[in-house]
Amino acid sequence: MTHLPPDRILTEEGMSAPARGAGRVLLIACGALAREILALIRLNDWDHMTLVCLPANLHLYPHRIADAVEQTVHKHSNDFERIFVAYADCGTGGLLRARCDALGVEMIQGPHCYSFYEGNEAFSQHDDEITAFYLTDFLVRQFDAFVWTPMGLDRHPELRDMIFGNYTKLVYQAQTDDSALRTKAEDCARRLGLDYEYRFTGYGELATTLDEVAVPTTADQDLLS
Repeated sequence: MTHLPPDRILTEEGMSAPARGAGRVLLIACGALAREILALIRLNDWDHMTLVCLPANLHLYPHRIADAVEQTVHKHSNDFERIFVAYADCGTGGLLRARCDALGVEMIQGPHCYSFYEGNEAFSQHDDEITAFYLTDFLVRQFDAFVWTPMGLDRHPELRDMIFGNYTKLVYQAQTDDSALRTKAEDCARRLGLDYEYRFTGYGELATTLDEVAVPTTADQDLLS
């Protein structure tokens, strides 16, 4: 069973893939999705799937994501029969989709994880939430590392109203029913001066997409026969 590194490691370093031959399908994902993807792999007994994660803090520099994904694809292309990129667009402005198309690998649909967790169609209906600030389980746990410290709020709390003055609420999209995370998310909303909304999403389209990826393709079946 793959060992899950601490959130700090997933944020700053990511997670390496096990040795060659550990599975037929490689999933390249953001470190912020590691816990959820590994839970789905265990739940569904997808022992033919292997996970490698890039550092979650690449989201602070989205222009670097496409290059990092391409490097990981090239690194592992000879070790796996299929590679799937478990990233949405994630602020790359379409660059990641274009890069994946050029590499001949598939990726998850949606603009970001908030959308595919809730369901892309359902999320697209939230025209009234342009002033909402979203957190997931991972981002609640890593709120200081992803929000408070990078934005300088730990050193200059007076910046809060300048940065978040146009936001009206914090929406916590929960993947798990965890009372401790709910309490922390409420505190995050308080610290940002925003209203709070709890929205249980579960794994959303991350689960249904990986379920489709887990099914062997015709080429895979031919290789196994």
